[in-house]
Amino acid sequence: MEKHSPDDAEPDALGDESHRHRLSDALGTTDLALNRYRIAPGEGFPSGLHAHADQEEVFVVVEGEATFETLARRDDGAVANEGREITVGPGEAIRFSPGEFQSGRNDADGDLVAFALGAPRESDDVRIPVTCPECGNGEMRLDAGGDGPTFVCPDCSAERVPGGCPDCGSEMYVALGATSRPVVVCDSCGVELEAAPFVEEA
Repeated sequence: MEKHSPDDAEPDALGDESHRHRLSDALGTTDLALNRYRIAPGEGFPSGLHAHADQEEVFVVVEGEATFETLARRDDGAVANEGREITVGPGEAIRFSPGEFQSGRNDADGDLVAFALGAPRESDDVRIPVTCPECGNGEMRLDAGGDGPTFVCPDCSAERVPGGCPDCGSEMYVALGATSRPVVVCDSCGVELEAAPFVEEA
């Protein structure tokens, strides 16, 4: 048995006033990833729209309100073209199955406090809903090793290095646009692109 207070874990800064407490190591979990998030108004959980192909995730909201964007798969296994938003309030939970795209943010006026649970604990296959420029597959696997992130197509193995915003050079992420379709958004200036920019072949 292990007992631990989330406040005893050193927080990871996620934004100006948002942070994450990683609890898995402190509790010695072997099969479960566990994090507590405090997300300030206007900020979000890390990673943008993504899916864990090898992990299911559950978010439990303790305080505030979380707005999740979701993008499921069609019956044939391909990524759906349209997503939706779901609001989760205090005392509510939401589950995302392996392969289901999701991202979350705080659109409310107060802080959002939520626990995120993932099983199995380690997730090595993270997918991003970005179209492969070689074969047209609707998702690419994120490889975060090496000098920086690389997108790898799970079908044709094409590799691409994601580029920064063409307007300001800042990092970009995937979100649902106004038409509920995935777009690539600049973290700083807010520009939206239909397709992800790539800087070079990896």
